[in-house]
Amino acid sequence: MLKTSTIAFLEQLALNNNKPWFDANRDKYLDAKEDYEIFVGGVLNALAENEPLFKEQKAKDCIFRIFRDVRFAKDKSPYKPNFGAFFSKGGRKFPGAGYYMHLEPGGNSFVGGGLWMPEAPLLKAVRQEIDYNLPDFKTIVDNPGFKTTFGEVKGESLKNLPSGYTADNPAAEYMKLKSFTAMHNLQDSDLTSPALQTNTVSIFNTMKPFIDFLNKAIA
Repeated sequence: MLKTSTIAFLEQLALNNNKPWFDANRDKYLDAKEDYEIFVGGVLNALAENEPLFKEQKAKDCIFRIFRDVRFAKDKSPYKPNFGAFFSKGGRKFPGAGYYMHLEPGGNSFVGGGLWMPEAPLLKAVRQEIDYNLPDFKTIVDNPGFKTTFGEVKGESLKNLPSGYTADNPAAEYMKLKSFTAMHNLQDSDLTSPALQTNTVSIFNTMKPFIDFLNKAIA
């Protein structure tokens, strides 16, 4: 579970996204940051029971910085009003598929993962993997547990099929996707529940066959 003070800090940051306020509340930020790191560390330890690759990772390997790069952005807000962590065999910088936990009060928190906007060669490899092994992929994403938890596989989609694929391809709907993600929304009340870590790990475990399939394309 997370502290109510952590949730309160992010709520206040969303309303006061500026450096003077942040500097004046740095102690609250550091406390919230530590709280989230402890939570992420607990998730890592739980995942390591079935995924040895997580045993050597630390929370800092997974957590994204709260500071935004505004050099080329229209939105010049200096901070993200959220905490995010990406769990994968390479930590947050891994280019392949992994698990993601997004903490943003106001009904914007979620647990999910997948492959988000990969580079062209990786995207091509994943499309090919789905095209060649569509029955296996459908078995995963049509599984009742997956559908109940995540609904459909989502991602920004092309208007037309990429070169090499035709409309009569059984995998056509997936070939248009530029990302392959799945998401389970969290209520604000879930964030301070003692069951948050257990539920997060359970959701990740439900997603594991999906993540493994996507990463098989780049193995």
